[in-house]
Amino acid sequence: MKRCARFWAQGPRRSYGTGALFERADSAGRVSWYGKWRHNGTQVKRKIGPKRAEGSREGLTRRAAEAELRRLIGEVKPVAAASEALSVAEVGRRYLAHLERAGRKHSTRVAVESTLRVHLEPFFGDGAMGAITHEDVIDLMTVMEGKDISPKTIRNHLGTLSALFNYAKAPRRRWATQNPCEGIELPAVPEHEGFRYLELDELDVLIANVQAGPYEALDRVLYRTAAMTGLRSGELIALRWRDVDWAASAIRVRSNYVCGEFGTPKSKRSSRSVPMADQVAGELERYYQAGGEPAESELVFPSPKSGGPLDKSAALRRMRRALYAAGLDERHRFHDLRHTFGTAMAAAGVPMRTLQEWMGHRDIQTTQRYAD
Repeated sequence: MKRCARFWAQGPRRSYGTGALFERADSAGRVSWYGKWRHNGTQVKRKIGPKRAEGSREGLTRRAAEAELRRLIGEVKPVAAASEALSVAEVGRRYLAHLERAGRKHSTRVAVESTLRVHLEPFFGDGAMGAITHEDVIDLMTVMEGKDISPKTIRNHLGTLSALFNYAKAPRRRWATQNPCEGIELPAVPEHEGFRYLELDELDVLIANVQAGPYEALDRVLYRTAAMTGLRSGELIALRWRDVDWAASAIRVRSNYVCGEFGTPKSKRSSRSVPMADQVAGELERYYQAGGEPAESELVFPSPKSGGPLDKSAALRRMRRALYAAGLDERHRFHDLRHTFGTAMAAAGVPMRTLQEWMGHRDIQTTQRYAD
């Protein structure tokens, strides 16, 4: 894994109370001076300025950085009492418990836990959350950009950090006095970033190149259903035969499978009814009969090997093998089959409000992408 060029270098041992001066390099190799010290039991950390390179007149020498450090130590006030100086990890633990008590979805809690464990806790360490500054958040963003994390994902991670600060600075907690994420200039997300879809003739070629084996029949019907109903992968995995309404030519979305658990759909709008085209109905009926007409409570697309829910990662690997065999772009994700449905329906003139209902979008602006 590509790592950011980040290091710590401290000078001679300093007397107690005078803090520590150290260097840190960002992913582009730019070295800056940083200082840290303790104030009333709270650790404070500040970026002091860029380090002067040998032979240059720009940046700070060690002596100038020392002077600025002493000035900052004299100015900075404690942000919390020692008993309240909690780290990002500790506040994160309490925040996750808060989300669970509030009834937030398991998938939401998993996403927050992952952001904390992978990005926030390693970067901020054991220092008090209340001592984190606007500049620290910018440094975090720079590190993530250096790891080639997409702008949209960076925005999501910083959104989690901002929510954590809003939780921490609530009046009855006061583990932080401000939210340093406010006013951060977030990385721009390119229009339709990652927005790919298949033309309908490409869908036919993909299905024709599904590899032989125990998953062959399932994958053929799965790809067709995904691309002609717009269901999300978790909704397809959780689909049961009772959700297929043959008489009404509709598929009813009632559950979802995310992070290894069955649950309710993504949002209230995600519980919906989607029209079932004759071609999808015909393939589902043949698949149903070939499977021995399973009970209504059984999954439509169970794993042929385990009988349980499909493995999303394995399903994507099989799809990419079929894409390669078909001579199509292997960068396509399974989610692009959902985009295929949205794009085809918009091209056919389906009103955006109707398409919003069919796709279960909370916001009409999300649906509008297909018209654009």
